[in-house]
Amino acid sequence: MKKLLFILFIAASPAYAQIDSMQVYLDSVKLKLQPARGTITLAGGIGTLVAPEKFGYLNPEQTRFVIEDMWGNPDGKGTLGMLIPDEPSVLDDAGWAFIITYEEMGYVKDDDADDIDYDDLLEELQADIKTENEERAKLGYESYELIGWASSPYYDTERKVLHWAKEIRFGESEFNTLNYNIRVLGRKGVLMLNAVATMDQLQLVKDNINPVLASFQYADGNKYSDFNPELDEVAAWTIGGLVAGKVLAKAGFFALILKNIKLIFIALAAAGTGFWQWFKRRTQPPDVKDITKTES
Repeated sequence: MKKLLFILFIAASPAYAQIDSMQVYLDSVKLKLQPARGTITLAGGIGTLVAPEKFGYLNPEQTRFVIEDMWGNPDGKGTLGMLIPDEPSVLDDAGWAFIITYEEMGYVKDDDADDIDYDDLLEELQADIKTENEERAKLGYESYELIGWASSPYYDTERKVLHWAKEIRFGESEFNTLNYNIRVLGRKGVLMLNAVATMDQLQLVKDNINPVLASFQYADGNKYSDFNPELDEVAAWTIGGLVAGKVLAKAGFFALILKNIKLIFIALAAAGTGFWQWFKRRTQPPDVKDITKTES
């Protein structure tokens, strides 16, 4: 990775003067992306989130800015926000985050949790990716490979929480991306927390799973235990379906987020002043807005 970055810097030599400008710009972005603290009421009244110690919360608009414009992903719509550690910054090359979404799919039955062969499921997922890569190519996005489970699927029966992690390689990247998936079952759907990091940060992510899970609370009436079989819809998906990810078909590529900020900015430096000025206008970071209710 370091060798690749060195080569890219050499290739960008005519634009060395842009590096200082990029740093100034990144510093300004950090000032604008001020994370919220305290209790956050998530959109739609799904529940509340209390930012864990040494974490902050970015609202949906700011989260989309980070996912699309800073990390270079195709689609950051539909999030409920992002939990980011204080250090390293989400805009640093070592930055990482938990991205929050919610899918109102109905009440997910968990009676298949002990019957799933996750090795077989992994092979099915790897086969499905070949078809998905064909669609990605048509849209101009690089292919990816599912290397394997970075952490095998596990369902916590008591807490009604499912989590697993995938090791993914995008294109010709020299480093692999970690997508750590957490699903918190509710009465009418599933809260999804996706940690996006690099493989060498796996233990760091694992160390923060419990604090992050403890930070979320479904609102009264939305809890898994509030399910009313006479009134509520049962989801077509079970635990196995959640891990397979087919329920995320509407979300498209969103389940696979690549964190590649450094490569983006080095490429911009190589592109020259005109393109850099255009990019700064395009990616003007959003100001903090009262999209969610925050209580200190």
